[in-house]
Amino acid sequence: MESLNKKTCELSVNQQEPTSVAPAEETEKGLYFLSNLDQNIAVIVRTIYCFKSDSRGNEEAVEVIKNAMSKVLVHYYPLAGRLTISSEGKLIVNCTGEGAVFVEAEANCGIDEIGDITKPDPVTLGKLVYDIPGAKNILEIPPLVAQVTKFKCGGFVLGLCMNHCMFDGLGAMEFVNSWGETARGLPLKVPPFLDRSILKARNPPKIEYPHHEFAEIEDISNTTKLYEEEMLYRSFCFDPEKLEYLKQKGMEDQVLEKCTTFESLSAFVWRARTQALRMTPDQKTKLLFAVDGRSRFEPPIPKGYFGNAIVLTNSVCSAGEVMENPFSFSVGLVQKAVQMVTDNYMRSAIDYFELTRVRPSLAATLLITTWSRLSFHTTDFGWGEPLLSGPVALPEKEVILFLSHGKERKSINVLLGLPASAMTIFEELMHQI
Repeated sequence: MESLNKKTCELSVNQQEPTSVAPAEETEKGLYFLSNLDQNIAVIVRTIYCFKSDSRGNEEAVEVIKNAMSKVLVHYYPLAGRLTISSEGKLIVNCTGEGAVFVEAEANCGIDEIGDITKPDPVTLGKLVYDIPGAKNILEIPPLVAQVTKFKCGGFVLGLCMNHCMFDGLGAMEFVNSWGETARGLPLKVPPFLDRSILKARNPPKIEYPHHEFAEIEDISNTTKLYEEEMLYRSFCFDPEKLEYLKQKGMEDQVLEKCTTFESLSAFVWRARTQALRMTPDQKTKLLFAVDGRSRFEPPIPKGYFGNAIVLTNSVCSAGEVMENPFSFSVGLVQKAVQMVTDNYMRSAIDYFELTRVRPSLAATLLITTWSRLSFHTTDFGWGEPLLSGPVALPEKEVILFLSHGKERKSINVLLGLPASAMTIFEELMHQI
């Protein structure tokens, strides 16, 4: 996200009563299958898209976006349904057609007056996304909730609350961009492929790999005590020069012939976070991150697949190994975790959940989520591309988020939260690059 001016006012938002937006045409009814890859990521993701004022102003924004939502839901009709539990004990969508939730709101200031929103801020940014009052669990939250907040400057913000079980980052990007295309009167560039049964478990299921992403690791360090401190959230920008430096550093001892930006940056933040949390040398630490399986499945997943086609891969070692070995060691671990992800590995992960029903453990874990390759910044409802876009909050304390940054999107913003004393150490390590 791009940086805005220093905060000059405390954001106050007046929300109107929510309404339901049903598909513009009759759609299929009944139960809609969610795959085992969807079951593993059933968390709420809140994002915002900020659009600056232009000659058009924001008077039409609510009507345009609301009407386009109704039309795009014809194609993405499961988003107009409600989550429930199947007879097998899994999440499934009941396609009732009752609609997504839509809220119109007005802010008390201009967009550039609400301060630096380049890092997650659930207090301020949370006012721009509607939360269902009294919801006790995800079954009581519709899959799609939208709020359009008009600002006094003529700009507006679209705040979305969506369940990750409905789609991964690429799928969400395709949906929001399709929504924007609909608002501009254009046909969908990437119509959704709705059949998720292509990712059903095998019969009989086969577990062919040790799926350490599900393993519980005993936390023998002092991290539990550390997390009793105040949490601080920071955003660190890695420009192309720093990213190239990390790649070269990963190959300087010639153990690795090549490495990617993702591999070197992930290894760097893993090492830095391990050091910042003052883990003991014998403490086990686990790195988790998602790999897009669309091209890795055999045959490849169809274009426009509406669902989660990502699988978590992992690396587990001791904190001492991460800290005491050359940088190439950590980069190599990330590289091996990427290379593990084959068609067999992904189908084995699907089968593992089918047999065990367990979800990935975050104990003594760093989970890296990368949005740096997702073109959320291209969304256009008729007011041009967003001034900025990004998350309202990080979903868990173990999560670090990579976001593309800058006009050419060649830099990467690393967003994370750490206990105050750990953040001080992490910041010092960042300044050493």
